[in-house]
Amino acid sequence: MELFHFQRFISVSKGGRMSTSSQSTSSSPHPTNTTTTTSPYLLHKVKPFPSCHLANMRSMSCSTSPKGIAAIVGVGPRLGRSVARKFAHEGYTVAILARDLGKRFLSPLALLLPIEFDAPPFVFPFLLSRFADEIACEAKAQVFAIRIDCSDSKSVREAFEGVLSLGFVEVLVYNACEPPVTCPPTNFTAITVESFERSLAVSAVGAFHCAQQVIPGMVERGRGTIIFTGSSVSLSGFAGYCGLSCGKFALRGLSQSLAREYQSSGIHIAHVVIHGDIGAPRSSRGDHSSTSMDPDALAQTYWHIHVQDKGAWTQEIDLRPST
Repeated sequence: MELFHFQRFISVSKGGRMSTSSQSTSSSPHPTNTTTTTSPYLLHKVKPFPSCHLANMRSMSCSTSPKGIAAIVGVGPRLGRSVARKFAHEGYTVAILARDLGKRFLSPLALLLPIEFDAPPFVFPFLLSRFADEIACEAKAQVFAIRIDCSDSKSVREAFEGVLSLGFVEVLVYNACEPPVTCPPTNFTAITVESFERSLAVSAVGAFHCAQQVIPGMVERGRGTIIFTGSSVSLSGFAGYCGLSCGKFALRGLSQSLAREYQSSGIHIAHVVIHGDIGAPRSSRGDHSSTSMDPDALAQTYWHIHVQDKGAWTQEIDLRPST
C-alpha cells in the first residue's frame, strides 16, 4: 500500500513572521504521478514542536507514546474532539479518523446524536487538520489525522494500516454514524435501499471492520479497550429513521457479543448510550445552565471506562443530562 501524508514546514521570515507550507509525500520507494486527491485517505501528522517535520510514516513508530495509540473514529468539533483531547492529555499518541462528509444536507435530528454532524461539510477536512493542530499543541502530544470511509472495508483497512504502522492500538473509540439526510423524518416506503444499507454500513459494519483491525493485537498483548458510541435510537426505534435505528441496534448487539467473547482475553469492550444534545464544552460557552451535554464531561466518562479495574468492568453505560 502506498501511504500519503502531509509534510508541514514552518519558516521564519526576516520580519519575524512565521509561515507554514504543506506538501504531499508518498512513502513508496518508487513515487508515481499519483496525487493526494486520488489517495484512499489523507494522513496528516502534527508534531508538538514546530522545529520537527514528518519524514516517513513508517519510521514514526519508535517515537510514539509507550502507552500506545488511541484511535478515535468519527471526529468532529464536539464529542470526538473532546475524547481525542482527553487521551492526548493522558499521554497517548492519538489518531483521529473521519471522512470527508461531502455536500449533504444535515438534519436537525443530528443534534440528538452523539456524533459530529454540526461541522459544515465543505470545511470538514480543514477542521480535522485544525483539531489535530490544536490538540497536539495543547497536550504536547503526537496527533495524526486520517481520512476514512467507514462504509468501505478497503478504506478502513488502508486507514488502519497507517495507524498500526505507528505502533499498537491500545484504545479504539467508534463514534461514527451516517447522518440523517432528510427532515422531517422519511416515510418508510420512501426510504431507498441504498440509504438503508449505508446507514447499516456506517453504524454497524464499519464498527465491525474497525474492531477486526485492532482486536488481534489486543488479544496478543492481553489488554485493550474498545468503546462504541450509541444513542437513544440504540434502545428505541424512531419513527421515520429506521435506517439509523437499525444501525444503532446492530452496533449495540456487536458490542455485547464482543464483550462476552473477549473479556476473558483482557479486552474491555463497552457501549455508551448517550441520551441528549451534545453542545460545546461548558468551559468555552460559559453557560452552566444549558441543558445540552458537555462533551468534555462525556470524554471523562470514556476515560474512566478505559481505566476501570478489571474486577468491575462496565459493559454498557447510560448517560443523560440532569435536567
